[in-house]
Amino acid sequence: MCGISGIYGLEGLSNPKELISKMTQKLAHRGPDAEGFFINEHLALGHRRLSIIDTSADGNQPLHSHNGKLSLVFNGELYNYLELKEELKDYPFKTKTDTEVVLAAFETWGDQALQRFNGMFAFALWDDETKVLKLVRDRLGIKPLYVASVDHHFLFASEVRSILASDLVERKLSQDGLIDYLRYQTVHGQNTIIEGIKQIPPGSMLVIKEEEQFIETYWSLSETANMEASRHSRDEQKKNIRALLSSSIQYRMRADVPFGAFLSGGIDSSAIVGLMAEVSSQPVSTFNISFKENEFSEAPYARMIAKKFNTKHHEIELSVEEFKKLIPDALAAMDHPSGDGPNTYVVSKVTKEAGITMALSGLGGDELFAGYQIFQQATSLLSKRWLMSFPPLIRGLGGDVLKMLKPSVASTKMAGILKEDYLDLEHIYPWSRRIFTDQKIQQVLKKKGLSENAVMKILMDSFQLKSRGADLPFLSKVSVAEIQSYMQHVLLRDSDQMSMAHALELRVPFLDHNLVSYVLGIGDRNKYPHTPKELLVDSLGDLLPREIVDRPKMGFTLPWEIWMKGDLKSFCEEHITELSKRPYFEEKEIMKLWRDFLAGKPETTWSRIWPLVVLNHWMKTNRID
Repeated sequence: MCGISGIYGLEGLSNPKELISKMTQKLAHRGPDAEGFFINEHLALGHRRLSIIDTSADGNQPLHSHNGKLSLVFNGELYNYLELKEELKDYPFKTKTDTEVVLAAFETWGDQALQRFNGMFAFALWDDETKVLKLVRDRLGIKPLYVASVDHHFLFASEVRSILASDLVERKLSQDGLIDYLRYQTVHGQNTIIEGIKQIPPGSMLVIKEEEQFIETYWSLSETANMEASRHSRDEQKKNIRALLSSSIQYRMRADVPFGAFLSGGIDSSAIVGLMAEVSSQPVSTFNISFKENEFSEAPYARMIAKKFNTKHHEIELSVEEFKKLIPDALAAMDHPSGDGPNTYVVSKVTKEAGITMALSGLGGDELFAGYQIFQQATSLLSKRWLMSFPPLIRGLGGDVLKMLKPSVASTKMAGILKEDYLDLEHIYPWSRRIFTDQKIQQVLKKKGLSENAVMKILMDSFQLKSRGADLPFLSKVSVAEIQSYMQHVLLRDSDQMSMAHALELRVPFLDHNLVSYVLGIGDRNKYPHTPKELLVDSLGDLLPREIVDRPKMGFTLPWEIWMKGDLKSFCEEHITELSKRPYFEEKEIMKLWRDFLAGKPETTWSRIWPLVVLNHWMKTNRID
């Protein structure tokens, strides 16, 4: 795991070496083990290394092919590098790294090498013979890769802050990005919160040659579901799911450094630990954050799993006071604003301090195996399509009455759904993780027209007619919606920026593309969540005790509302007030939101206010206009 940076098109730059050095230095926390550069007349590449495989200096980057044709800066892990290396016996390897296998694979197979890769990665590959630069991101978007074009210069990096460090990109807030953030506490698709800085989409390669640029998609989530899975019997599906997950975990246990696993005591993390224990020759190191306040602690469940699988368990007990002290550091670590993240920051911090450099996480289990309430809610709403037989005016009035009688976030969302033109997933789902309605955003930003809904556009593109995505089972469509919105742009982004703030590599076995494709191909009848993640639990057999399977879903719950009205009140009020005075915002509306929150109005919860606090803190820290 590392950090990469680069500049293509050096003409007119007085000191490219100084610029790439500034960009790369901003990534030092991602790679404390080594720094390297490659500069020629066309481009400059920078790299910060966190050594995981072949920790010797031979693996330092940029790395070059044996004939000098290809140069590479690589962030991530190629899990099946040993198998690929066996197929590349004619290549004169000089290191034991997975990075050199990427070079050998491209030299041997060209772009088709990407179809053979199993991993999480973002990398830049320069071909000195054809003068072509290729920027590639992994299938599920686990590793970030940001890009920006300024005049004749093209910049890229693992973090937004690295690109900003070049001082070539204006520190200006994106209007579309801001609207998206207020809707969903993040920014979706290729956009970011900064004008002019974009993301390379998951499963894509950006090709640059002189003035020409184009994106090639080498893998699509909604187009590559394994529809053969729907024709398998339930017993075959369970057998295959366990085999695919076990294989994924074995791949992700390859490392030359100490590693472990996050263990909350929920189904997903417990499954990861149990399958790790089956193949590990020594006790697995597990990590759980517990709280002295029992109502927020999952420690008893984590201990139960640790005992069952004889792990080397680390239970780090924090008081709520200690956790609160870490919040400013967590916010300072944010590369891109998000309404979530401090939890991952704290877990990563204590794991790294225990001497662990790589950890496995259960992220992705809920999205794949229908673990969230949205799976049941969307199914239930679709059964009420008869509501659309009423005229829009009647439905709108019904929604307004519902909000008046039962004011809450849920009733506000339902009222919005009732006003939609269609009661299908493309119109229902975008309401599920809404922070503010468009009406409220227009009031807050003093704007009449808003840009299109990014989440709705993602779904429309994924499930358009005559595409394979349109033929997916309904629950798989919900999975695609979750993965391409909340998971990729909140959970994965936060996991990356918060773990790498401590130079800790996180690996996510549930996001192995083979497992993802197989589960997406399974029909609703075998996946509907009658009990929590029923298909996953049944596939694991008796691996997990019933106490874990049947326990209420808890998550890493913290008393944010109490804090924000108590010890964190002055901190939050300071940032809310500063935000209200920024040019984009309507001061009266922002301050009204804050007063409504303090007054306990049910439609203005802490999760609506906290993203505003984070946004101002991020803008202030990064000097954003």
